[in-house]
Amino acid sequence: MRLPSSCVSIPLRSHASGVRRTTLLLLGACLLGSALLGAASGVAVSVTSVPDARTVAARPSLIPTPQKAEFPAGTLALSGLGLQLSGNAPQLGWVARDLRAAWQSQLGASLAEGGRTPIVIGTRQDPALAAKARAAGLYTEAPEGYALWVDASGAHVVGADAQGAYYGAQTLAGLLTPQGLRYARIQDAPALKQRVAMLYLDSTSQPVNDRLIPLLARLKFNTVLVMSNYVQWDAAKAGGWVHAGGATKAEAARVARLAREHGLEVIPLLETLGHAGWMFHGGRNRDLVQDPDSQQPYAYDTLNPQTYDRVVFPVLSEMIDVFGPKVIHIGHDEVRNRDRFPARANGKAAGFEKLFVDDTVKIHGFLKSRGVGTMIWHDAAFSDSVIATLPAKLPKDIQVAYWNYTADANTGMLERIRALGFPVLGASWYEEGNPEDMAKAAAKAGASGMIQTRWSGYFGNPSVWDGMAEQGVALVRAGASFWNPSAPALKDAASAYRALYQPQRFGQAAGVLVNLSPLVTRKLTDADGKGWIGKGAETDLSRLPTGNVVLGGYRFNVSGAVMLRGDRAAARGLPEQATVDLGRKADALVFLHTTGWPAPTNRDPVGRYEVRYADGTTLSVPLEYGRHLRAWTDTLPSSMVTAPAWSGQTRDGLDVNVTLLEWPNPKPGVTIQSVKLVSAGKGANPTLLGLTLIGGR
Repeated sequence: MRLPSSCVSIPLRSHASGVRRTTLLLLGACLLGSALLGAASGVAVSVTSVPDARTVAARPSLIPTPQKAEFPAGTLALSGLGLQLSGNAPQLGWVARDLRAAWQSQLGASLAEGGRTPIVIGTRQDPALAAKARAAGLYTEAPEGYALWVDASGAHVVGADAQGAYYGAQTLAGLLTPQGLRYARIQDAPALKQRVAMLYLDSTSQPVNDRLIPLLARLKFNTVLVMSNYVQWDAAKAGGWVHAGGATKAEAARVARLAREHGLEVIPLLETLGHAGWMFHGGRNRDLVQDPDSQQPYAYDTLNPQTYDRVVFPVLSEMIDVFGPKVIHIGHDEVRNRDRFPARANGKAAGFEKLFVDDTVKIHGFLKSRGVGTMIWHDAAFSDSVIATLPAKLPKDIQVAYWNYTADANTGMLERIRALGFPVLGASWYEEGNPEDMAKAAAKAGASGMIQTRWSGYFGNPSVWDGMAEQGVALVRAGASFWNPSAPALKDAASAYRALYQPQRFGQAAGVLVNLSPLVTRKLTDADGKGWIGKGAETDLSRLPTGNVVLGGYRFNVSGAVMLRGDRAAARGLPEQATVDLGRKADALVFLHTTGWPAPTNRDPVGRYEVRYADGTTLSVPLEYGRHLRAWTDTLPSSMVTAPAWSGQTRDGLDVNVTLLEWPNPKPGVTIQSVKLVSAGKGANPTLLGLTLIGGR
């Protein structure tokens, strides 16, 4: 093959030094400068075969962190373990289901009943188990609490109640390793009574919620707030305002059953008064709009009886039938954020406060007559302009959810709402420190609990994994904090989220580490302002481990950066592409990569990998910013398609990270001739730091 004058062919040598090394040919990048060509030309490289190119291991710590825990040295071997349940509460059936699922997904094995070494799970209602818990010094009567100990005699979980036994089993699953159950002595109970996570119902609900619900149970949430605006209610079908993207009633009922079978109370959310666009879908119910001039109706007319008789009450009745809830959340937030409210003459005459109170009392009375409680958001009813008068006119059994997504959780509002006589919960979102700080504030204020909200659009369920994954990661952080607010904040929540959402079997896979040294165009260090991104030693990637290292569960050979061209001044002189000739088969390719600078928006195509096979075919692996890779300075995990590999700080204290992408090879039986990295030349310039072949041969 004749190479362009701007490319370089790099010979490879085979080495042997305790591990088998294999020869392969690397085709140098099409470099634009003679200095770069000279630096790379004629350099011999090698590849290394390793038994642990990918490792799926047990997490070393528990989520949530128990209130009291000791971990003596030792492991209870898997051989001979068998499950023994004491009692007939439904929760014990869930225990068996979840532990067997953990054994199957992580060990590829079945958990037997009985066995010569017991896993005994029950409650303190069993006198013998209560006596054992007391003898172990771990007995608790705290609601939802449990005692757990694992030693050479077996494993025991004794719940203060059946729900506590279920949570103890979740902790036991967290002690599972490839060798057995880690020894432990734990006494645990939740700090907050209600621990709520938000779910959505849309046409894509099933696969997402089927993963989220077991995840929430593992994190010891006990309630789900289920966004239900666009469920295909019969009233919506009859009125012509049903949305095709909404979940069916059958799916809503299924999700409710699944949640309850994982210990989760269901609180459906129907946004009323404000955020009521659902009832105007398809241009319907325009006579009920609060602001007749609104182009996108947002709030309804509280003085028109048809608002309730035609829409609100029929939907609420269906919700009660489908969900069987104890409480329904009726929204009532941001009522005046978009349209005029009040807008109609009769509404202006009555005034906002009366309209809000009358609507809330009317819906509260309707629900109460059917044995269902009411929950609202705090902001409209407890704003500075009305808090002195409006709350006094509301029934005091309304639960109030105080949402605060700022860095300041200690505003005193939780205490103030509680002092006004209302049960109050805090509500957090995904910003760093927000769930953690709000949980502490809620515990300090004596609040009923916490809600972890998700705001990803009414029809964006899959975004919890790919698109707005930071909100999925926040569920893990919230679960940890809501159970034990005093525990240290999680440092690796993204990795934990991946492991809980998509459990993988423990084990290792052999593979090959590619030495990219001859293709390196930038050092990770920057002592002279000419390395990394040219910002100097205070802002470089020098703290990324180098050499033969394990990052994010994968082994790489890291020696520098194959940084490609971008439109930043510091990257314009770099090559546009780099090619690695492999001549090997592989089950998967793993790219350790980043970009020198961020892209303005997620999903911006910034480059690609071209995988060329010996049969003459080529497959393109797109590199969309935020989805497949992101800048080393961009620490927001918006997609789990790319996995966390390493995080740290620069010398000047900037938080930085590197991600990896495992690409399953759809043609594992065909030799991969080469892999080419191509840059689109934008601000976010692709930068390859490591390449590993899983099952490389």
